[in-house]
Amino acid sequence: MHTDETGGTVVMRRTNRLMTTGCLTILIALIVVFAVPVSWLWYRTWHDERVNSEREETARASLLDRARDTASTTAHALDTSGTTDPDALTEVIWRHTEAPVITYDATRHEFTATTTKFAQYDGKAILGAGPVRVTRCLVFTYTHPSGQAWTSHLTERDDDTCRPGDEINDLARLARTRIANLPDADLTRTGVQKALSPNGRLFYDITSVTREGAAVTVLVLVSNSETTVDQCYRFVRHTGSYGQDSVTAAPVAAAHCAH
Repeated sequence: MHTDETGGTVVMRRTNRLMTTGCLTILIALIVVFAVPVSWLWYRTWHDERVNSEREETARASLLDRARDTASTTAHALDTSGTTDPDALTEVIWRHTEAPVITYDATRHEFTATTTKFAQYDGKAILGAGPVRVTRCLVFTYTHPSGQAWTSHLTERDDDTCRPGDEINDLARLARTRIANLPDADLTRTGVQKALSPNGRLFYDITSVTREGAAVTVLVLVSNSETTVDQCYRFVRHTGSYGQDSVTAAPVAAAHCAH
């Protein structure tokens, strides 16, 4: 009887050891099974973030390089324009920078053009790649000291600085579309004001609508929603033609929108 109990105890111990060893083997196997993909996911995420960071920095550097070239090219164009007329100079700056807001300080002989510029790069991700946009708020300053050449200065600002101008840019695009789709008979101050502001003035103040041959010129003071920033725009539409391409739009000197 004593021998049987001892034998049973040995068997039980062996069984427990086998079960323990088996459980450990299964546990280790599970750890390996799950650790490999988790480790891969961690590495892939880390690698993609590193690649994206490098690509973002490259895109940003490229954007700023182009902006510096724009600043230099515009200053040269101002020098060779041969004019001191603020409206003509505003047109030169618009043609090169496409800034939606361009202001002029007559006392300092200085123009300021504020605009958002962007560049794209291909972002990497586990579930696929796609274009990622890098945006920067840029302020171009052009100064003409007496008897000297035009100088340019480029600064990078926070997004809040460009937000009113971005809104004005969207409003100007909308105005261009609505003017392009107006019947010729409605190309009047009342007709344009109604088309742009069906519920009241809001963001558009129509300064004038004039006709010269087939060309209709509309001057509009465009204001952002907080009315903290405004910009005078000139829209030119040719009668008898419709669609976006039938209208040109550009910011002009503020004096044009003065009542």
